[in-house]
Amino acid sequence: MTLIPVAEAQARLIALANPLPVETASLGDAAGRWAAEDVIARRTQPFADLSAMDGFAIRFAERPGPWTVIGESAAGSSRPEPLSPGQALRIFTGAPVPEGADVILVQEDATRNGDRLVMSGEGPSSVGKHIRPCGSDFAEGETLITAGTLLTPARIGLAATAGHGMLAVRRRVWIAIISTGNELVPPGTDTGGDRLPSSNAPMLAALLGGAATRITDLGIATDRLDAIGAAIDAARDADIIMTIGGASVGDHDLIKPALEAAGSTLDFWKVAMRPGKPLVAGKLGDAIVLGLPGNPVSAFVTATLFAKPVIAALSGAASPIPAPRTARLAAPVPANGHRTQYLRGRWVDGKALALDDQDSATLTALSASTLLIVRPANAAALGEGETVDVLDIA
Repeated sequence: MTLIPVAEAQARLIALANPLPVETASLGDAAGRWAAEDVIARRTQPFADLSAMDGFAIRFAERPGPWTVIGESAAGSSRPEPLSPGQALRIFTGAPVPEGADVILVQEDATRNGDRLVMSGEGPSSVGKHIRPCGSDFAEGETLITAGTLLTPARIGLAATAGHGMLAVRRRVWIAIISTGNELVPPGTDTGGDRLPSSNAPMLAALLGGAATRITDLGIATDRLDAIGAAIDAARDADIIMTIGGASVGDHDLIKPALEAAGSTLDFWKVAMRPGKPLVAGKLGDAIVLGLPGNPVSAFVTATLFAKPVIAALSGAASPIPAPRTARLAAPVPANGHRTQYLRGRWVDGKALALDDQDSATLTALSASTLLIVRPANAAALGEGETVDVLDIA
């Protein structure tokens, strides 16, 4: 099968992902997921003109006073009676501003003696100073968050302020992870000197875990068709069946035939990228099948570029594929070959530095990386200070 470009592979994978059913969740449970419906303001914020400072509500034209203080307004109190000329109202942050007042004299600029108030500092510089106008944040009926938008902490706060206690989101994405390889043993167990701890499954569970997912680790399947097939059968009800290892063309690379034997329809196999060329994608019933390579860096990069976007697509994200941002290079990078390359790197003084070690099996370099430098196919060498695309990974 011909190698296909990364962008085409991502688009074809996203095309396999139909958004999951909608459910309602509390604000805490909705955080980190994507809105399934537009979030409409149920109230106006601020609900009235409110003071932004502690001080006195006055008329701007009457500076520097004196005024007669006739009462006070605190946050949570009802709107006070209107002010008449020559009157002032003691007011606190978040309190309703009385009709007739058009500015707040902050308490640092005021001197009060009993009910008599005068301006002793510079005072407010313009009408409306230190007043938050009614509806200046949002108005009832306004669309605040559109469907498909990630519900960040700030957006959760916005929804709460808008009067919502529950939000519509997509059901959590169920991911079943299957590790393969005769050489693997569970993490923390004795390797016997000739085995390898299974690191990819916990690494990818950490990468993909979150509010929008639930992850089942189905353990290690040995390099036999029947063992891999049994693991695939156990994962049939998941939304994503993710295998790790065995996706290449060696005698012990059995993922592709095992998936085909289980009834999978494979959409593509092998992507023009480095690291991560052997990548299998398709469907098994309603489940998306994603076969990742076994080298740790390859598994991490392909999960970043393919698993994370398909999770977002199943969760109803409007833009599931993250767009890279531009950065300047901290040091030169060489010309690239015929596959898109993702160099592990880190920030140095605000610039992107490619690490020296780009081996697809080296976890120490990956653990030191905070970004991927995207090198298009057949890209020319670049010097220090030139511009590249980067994807943040930490």
